[in-house]
Amino acid sequence: MNVRISPSVPTGKIKAIASKSAAHRLLICAAFADKATELVCEEINDDISATVRCLNALGAKITRRGTSFIVLPIRNVRQNAVLDCGESGSTMRFLVPVVAALGCGASFTMSGRLPERPLSPLREELESHGIEFSAAGSNPLTLNGKIEAGEYKIRGDVSSQFISGLLFALSITEGESKIIIEGKTESAPYINMTLDALYEFDAEPERTEYGFSVTGRKKLTSPERLTVEGDWSNAAFALCAGAISPRGKVSVYALDSESTQGDRGIIETLVRFGADVRRKGDCFTVRGGELCGIDIDASNIPDLVPVIAVTAAAAKGQTVIRGAARLKIKESDRLSTVTDMLLALGADIEKTDDGLIINGGKPLTGGEVSSYGDHRIAMSAAVASILCQSDVTVISAEAAAKSYPTFWDDFASLSINLTKEA
Repeated sequence: MNVRISPSVPTGKIKAIASKSAAHRLLICAAFADKATELVCEEINDDISATVRCLNALGAKITRRGTSFIVLPIRNVRQNAVLDCGESGSTMRFLVPVVAALGCGASFTMSGRLPERPLSPLREELESHGIEFSAAGSNPLTLNGKIEAGEYKIRGDVSSQFISGLLFALSITEGESKIIIEGKTESAPYINMTLDALYEFDAEPERTEYGFSVTGRKKLTSPERLTVEGDWSNAAFALCAGAISPRGKVSVYALDSESTQGDRGIIETLVRFGADVRRKGDCFTVRGGELCGIDIDASNIPDLVPVIAVTAAAAKGQTVIRGAARLKIKESDRLSTVTDMLLALGADIEKTDDGLIINGGKPLTGGEVSSYGDHRIAMSAAVASILCQSDVTVISAEAAAKSYPTFWDDFASLSINLTKEA
């Protein structure tokens, strides 16, 4: 599907969809609880479905009832299950250590660029504790063996998902464990989200000077009913749309101002750019203002970089984005695809080793751009259309469904003139 967008002024109000980052974590905890859990999650997407699919393959029974998941936890772990992760890196990286803790063996099948995304140094650390893997880069990836409680070391600057995976695994492994984090921890807010989910199920990981101390047990304690919070990552597209239009005014509600989601940082970032941001309860409203370029360390908010780059194109002067080298191994090489997308629309942007340099403040021309099969590129291109003097056509726009299936309908509801084309 392609989407053609005509120049528009974004105005209106939408509800934030459920956070897939929170949903992954709560589903995993619920699958290893002592009794059933109802997880209210109004929206689902491909990545959430991947986690449900894999947990069911391991022996859980997760069904959809209205806007909720009903999670009947695993009682008898299935041996050598095939876990179809789709393109969900979170699903695979969380569940590899969990399968190692269960000792059941499994094969992980992957789609898209997921087989290319690194599993080191998690792989090597699990191997040092007795896990056997198929050859690096294989698809499916198989593993066998069982880890026990003990001491685990992991670098903090590769992927916070490795640390989260170990936290899940060691929380369901009886005994005392240590997770020693070496070097700087990037995307730390995502680890906080994992801790929040585990605490909801009465798990007991504790922060220490070296990383984490984990007291594991066979079963977590279900709170019986939880609601998945609103997604700051996807709300950022609408909020940035409001910021970059001089006459724009966009509101997004069902957002927790105290959330541990790192992408809540979009509010601080927009304020730094000069946008008019106001909050009333769980609703945030952004009006267009005179934006100015800023310097951004994106190490804790890497997923926001594509739409921040679009915002920077609207800001007078230069914006420098640093600390985003890990974007090269996402669904696309996002440093390259963001650059190509904005260049095609007439922006002044340059890629660096770990980020982007954008000289903004001038209207963009419009034209045809690819999503590169990446949901965040598709949605960022839609936001960029607001800056363009003529129509923008997003090729393979269906990529947005990976994280935000209703994106194009929600975007159109903000007075955006768009047409879906087969």
